Amino acid sequence: MSAREWKVYLSGEIHSDWRARIAEGVREAGLPVRLDAPICVHEDSDDCGAMILGAEEQAFWHDRKGASMNAIRTRTLIGEADVVVVRFGEKYRQWNAAFDAGMAAALGKALITLHDPAANHALKEVDAAALAVCETPEQVVQTLAYVIRGELPGRKGSLAAE
Repeated sequence: MSAREWKVYLSGEIHSDWRARIAEGVREAGLPVRLDAPICVHEDSDDCGAMILGAEEQAFWHDRKGASMNAIRTRTLIGEADVVVVRFGEKYRQWNAAFDAGMAAALGKALITLHDPAANHALKEVDAAALAVCETPEQVVQTLAYVIRGELPGRKGSLAAE
């Protein structure tokens, strides 16, 4: 078993409990993983630039300030990550998630995508850059358990060489 701590960045959709399910699975499996994420309070993410740097009359500049400030966190954490998991949900156009997946791929990060099979066609190019395409948060945890410890579901005796 490896003693190293794996850094996993959880990008994408913020309207469901997928991050909590991964965190719970990682904790239950006792995996040496540090999970990082963007700011997931939508209003804070949208308004941070204007609230800290000053209000803007035009929505474009309001959004630009917030996006730029959020990019500091996103770029730093993706840059430090060993694995980037990008979740695409059913609601909303998630251009930011696609951008994060592209950034991770460009940086040579191990990329895992997470989405329902209904999105397979729409995400075919993003999935082609991913090293694993998961449908559930539990599959992400199982993937991490395999990569880190060589454990397959139901086969606790299969461990990677130490």
